[in-house]
Amino acid sequence: MYSENSTDTIQVVIDLMNISDLPEILGIEKESFVSPWTEGMFRDELNVKHSQCLVARICRKGKSIIAGYIIFWIVADEAHLHNLAVKKEFRRHNLAERLLTVMKDISRQVGVRSQTLEVRESNAAAIMLYRKSGFVVKGRRSLYYSDTREDALIMWADIN
Repeated sequence: MYSENSTDTIQVVIDLMNISDLPEILGIEKESFVSPWTEGMFRDELNVKHSQCLVARICRKGKSIIAGYIIFWIVADEAHLHNLAVKKEFRRHNLAERLLTVMKDISRQVGVRSQTLEVRESNAAAIMLYRKSGFVVKGRRSLYYSDTREDALIMWADIN
């Protein structure tokens, strides 16, 4: 669990995702992606043994809302990012970076050596975020996204 207090009395807590979080997560998913994941896809991830499903909760005046989430798999000595999104009103507040840092920390704790992900070639903001987090482009998957027939960039980062 990760929490941080700031001067405007907002607390961010990163902890495990649960089924009761799905309505808020689905709202963020729909505002973030051209082809959003379905509730069933999230439910499936919550039941996959090697899937890590985390949420960033903003606690303000006794209320907790989900501001973002991350889903990644740990398989062998790799962590593979599957989904990362932040609610529009909380973007540009380093929440995505915090979630990526937690992914890296968890990965390091279990002996993972590298992280990987696919990102839409046109998603400049995400590519910039991933580069800032140490990822570099190592390849391309042609026509990876069936909805737009767009290529995906394959990015990798060492844990060290």
